[in-house]
Amino acid sequence: MFKLFKKDLTLFFHDQRSVILTFLLPVILITLFAFAYGSIGAYNGRSEPVKLLVSDLDQTRSSKEIIYKIDSLEDIRVILSDSIKCKELVIKGKYPCALIIYKGFQDSLEAGKATPVELVYDRSREMEIGILQQNLISTLMSSTGEIIVKKSIEKYLHDQFPDIDKSASDNILKTAIIQDNNKLEIKWTSIVGIKNNIKLGMIQAVAGTAILMLLFSMAGVGTSILEEKENGTINRLLYSPLKGSTILYGKMLFAFFISILQLTVMFLFAWLIFNMDLSINIPALILMIIATAFAVSSLGIFLAALAKTRRQAQNLSTIIILIMSAIGGSMIPLFIMPAILQKIALLSVNYWGIQGFYDIFWRTLPLEAILPKILILMSIGVFLTLASIRLFKKRIMKL
Repeated sequence: MFKLFKKDLTLFFHDQRSVILTFLLPVILITLFAFAYGSIGAYNGRSEPVKLLVSDLDQTRSSKEIIYKIDSLEDIRVILSDSIKCKELVIKGKYPCALIIYKGFQDSLEAGKATPVELVYDRSREMEIGILQQNLISTLMSSTGEIIVKKSIEKYLHDQFPDIDKSASDNILKTAIIQDNNKLEIKWTSIVGIKNNIKLGMIQAVAGTAILMLLFSMAGVGTSILEEKENGTINRLLYSPLKGSTILYGKMLFAFFISILQLTVMFLFAWLIFNMDLSINIPALILMIIATAFAVSSLGIFLAALAKTRRQAQNLSTIIILIMSAIGGSMIPLFIMPAILQKIALLSVNYWGIQGFYDIFWRTLPLEAILPKILILMSIGVFLTLASIRLFKKRIMKL
């Protein structure tokens, strides 16, 4: 029994792939998930402040005082902008929400009324909106309630008791403010995801899973080239009239075609089974599928080009794909990650693909607003393709 145990243990530790998958990969993923859920790298032991766009159309002492109090909160960072730009930035996914304080705000408060302030938001950013609900509403309520009550009580005391002692007046004001601090009307308006009936979770499931599985498929295509090299198939082709570059381009074209086919099938499945509306922006969807397929297929070939053997390619591909998927949004929605990981996510193919599909199905942006992400994916594909050609000619496409 112990001899069998020793034999299996020896074989296990000699199998580099098994060791990596058993020990190294879980450690890396645990670290990433810990970062994502805020257990590590938190902002003073908390999540980083939520950025809140604010448009002050009133430009009065009361509105500026409220904005100052909001900005002083630890969990909120105020960024001033105009109302039109605020809404555009929220729709494009740059910020989770924007607070708009309308003209006449102070006049209404001094009259004992409250002009509604509006909070426009993106429903996909639930965690950040939750932080705002806990902190922003209480600050707005207490601040505006204080202004309303203070003005009305001061006027009443001045008219009825012109000679009242200041300390007595302050006590009356304090008691009144505590008892009546909820006169503010906050209008919550969701301005993202309202033009279609597609659920947010459906977009995340389809886009995130499609790109994750596509990465593994393309890594397998890339690894097959190394397998053909080890089996001697590549060498036999090199002895034929075919040029080495022709063989390589054929492999890349095959990977690109399979990528487009796989993504198309996944979206058609979501349409047929889950009624996902693919007609929202067909030109943008087609271009995004092509760009994502090109970037992912190029990455799969590139990962194979980095390795010397099929086993090395499998190990390298598994680690890089899972890490890239974890930080890029395939496994964890990007909005719950800390700021540092959201910045690192920009280096992953997953991020640009998923955000592009979000722009189509959730934000329903026009094609010109989605083109930058399409161009970035195409640029990634071109860069990785050129790098792969260079590496393959050096390592594989030679006798």
